[in-house]
Amino acid sequence: MASPRLETYCCPNRDAATQLVMSFQPEVFCGVCIGSASVSVMLTVLQLLPKKGQILRKMPKASSSSTILLLISVCDILGGLGVIFRSSVWLGFPGFIANISVANATDMWPSAFCVGSAMWIQLLYSAGFWWLFCYAVDSYLVVRRSAGLSTIVLYHMMAWGLAVLLCVEGVALLYYPSLSSCEKGLEHAIPHYITTYAPLLLVLVVNPILFRRTVSAVASLLKGRQGIYTENERRLGTEIQMRFFKIMLVFIVCWSSNIVNESLLFYLEMQPDINEMPLKNIRSAALITWIIMGILNPMQGFLFTLAFYGWTGCRVDLKWRKREIPWESMSSSTMGENAYPSPVNYQTNLHDPKKLSTTDSQQTDEAISMLSEGNTSGDDRITRSSPIYQGW
Repeated sequence: MASPRLETYCCPNRDAATQLVMSFQPEVFCGVCIGSASVSVMLTVLQLLPKKGQILRKMPKASSSSTILLLISVCDILGGLGVIFRSSVWLGFPGFIANISVANATDMWPSAFCVGSAMWIQLLYSAGFWWLFCYAVDSYLVVRRSAGLSTIVLYHMMAWGLAVLLCVEGVALLYYPSLSSCEKGLEHAIPHYITTYAPLLLVLVVNPILFRRTVSAVASLLKGRQGIYTENERRLGTEIQMRFFKIMLVFIVCWSSNIVNESLLFYLEMQPDINEMPLKNIRSAALITWIIMGILNPMQGFLFTLAFYGWTGCRVDLKWRKREIPWESMSSSTMGENAYPSPVNYQTNLHDPKKLSTTDSQQTDEAISMLSEGNTSGDDRITRSSPIYQGW
């Protein structure tokens, strides 16, 4: 699981709220984390592997949105592996972990492991948040026809750059002036928690807005393509809207417990004594949400692949071949051998309304098909029968 409390625990003079959750049934909690992360990683990899019976064709270049979806899954896989490694060491070497609690310990390896593993988990999940934000931005720009080939480079710079910057800045402020003598106090830890939860809150607030605007723009494109809004176009718009809804649903389910848990722990930190009897229910709620975090956080990777692609099956094709991108498969049956249109010369088509109309139609079709990645066979039948894809 991912929580700023993992880094806070590395300080010998950690606060009482952090000590409360980190010392609560550590064997059970680590076992839950290992089980959830292991299942998620294995199923996520299974989802991404090529399957037997899939239609395969040559692709000149993957789209930026498909690359973003893959990178989100990669971040979840690597983050899950970090959870497994940290929890395994926690269970297997209790004496090694016990040295983290010693204020003036001479052996720095336990503290180095504590900080390194916590930063790895935070960095990967934070990068996943930024990539999810980039996916919402890219979906909107694709529909608005503002996304170019160089956009993915900007996404890399933003996602990895901001994830590293916020992670390093938060940890540096938390461990000031040194790891062995961290300053104590809620005010000192607040910047670290802000840098951790800023990308999470950004996705929760901004992504629904971008997704809603994208769906509205898709409806306008579908109407403008044929001049009418048929049942097939309406169903296609609904499928795109449902895909965005599934993505946000998975995100909210997996991370809402973190927000609730952190709110409860902040409330406990502001109390003179967190062990007072009136705070018993608050402590119990914090511990329950802490266990829930250990289950749901690592499961995000697998649940996201279900939202992106649906269930892809278990029949893995071990003979590696370049796999077809799901959202581009929907128009492959009508596009023939050369599935991708050649670059358009707008200068030569400027005075040819018929060519320009065809060009706009192709751009509209490409934008819609990119947003429909992960359609199942049922979705595929919808889009192939739509007049939008008959224009290819």
